Amino acid sequence: MTRILGIDIGGSGMKAAVVDVVSGEIVSDKHRIDTPKPATPEAMGEVAAALVDHFEWKGPVGVGFPGVIQNGFVRTAANLHKSWVDIDGDALFTKACGCDVVMVNDADAAGLAEVKFGAGAGVGGVVILATLGTGIGSAIFTDGKLVPNSEFGHLMMGGKIAEERASSRAKDDNDMSYKEWGGELEEFLQEMEKLFWPNLFILGGGISKSFHKFEEHLSKVRTPVKPAERLNRAGIVGAALAAT
Repeated sequence: MTRILGIDIGGSGMKAAVVDVVSGEIVSDKHRIDTPKPATPEAMGEVAAALVDHFEWKGPVGVGFPGVIQNGFVRTAANLHKSWVDIDGDALFTKACGCDVVMVNDADAAGLAEVKFGAGAGVGGVVILATLGTGIGSAIFTDGKLVPNSEFGHLMMGGKIAEERASSRAKDDNDMSYKEWGGELEEFLQEMEKLFWPNLFILGGGISKSFHKFEEHLSKVRTPVKPAERLNRAGIVGAALAAT
């Protein structure tokens, strides 16, 4: 199976497209439906089924989910309904969609796409992706293999968790310049270096489009730092890859 339907779940919308998992290209239109309010398992299962129906899809489906996914079970769901916790998400979506569904953490999905087809392609050793948005999502790979469910945004820095200092939301909330925020991000990356000695950092999230505005403020980071290349396609592509 070279084509798989990828679904990327966010707090405001659920997006889907058909992905060629050999080339990493999206080979259909993208279809989006608002995330239901409240975002309960049953309501989101109905939306996932509607996305599958839109594409008249019968094959495997990969779902990127904003929470920790452990053997198909949802362990955290901070931006969705609390009833998700400890639900067998693979089984729920498989039943709702009538297709074989595999779930993966959304940051891990983005990392899968970047390591296979983007900035991390061909890089050996340890590669760490950080998505800088409302919080900090993370994914870590060793020789191209994912170590799932890292939560590096929860690392403590100066008495605060990292995402309260180095996320793009922290930049906006605290009205920081790129130089000020770059200093916070630099400290976060240096902490990662101490722990993992990576060969590459990849920075994702919308702010990665402005990498040229803060790159110079990461000069104390020994590890090469690159912006993500797949951007808003990574979640869908990575979700599809997870289903392989």
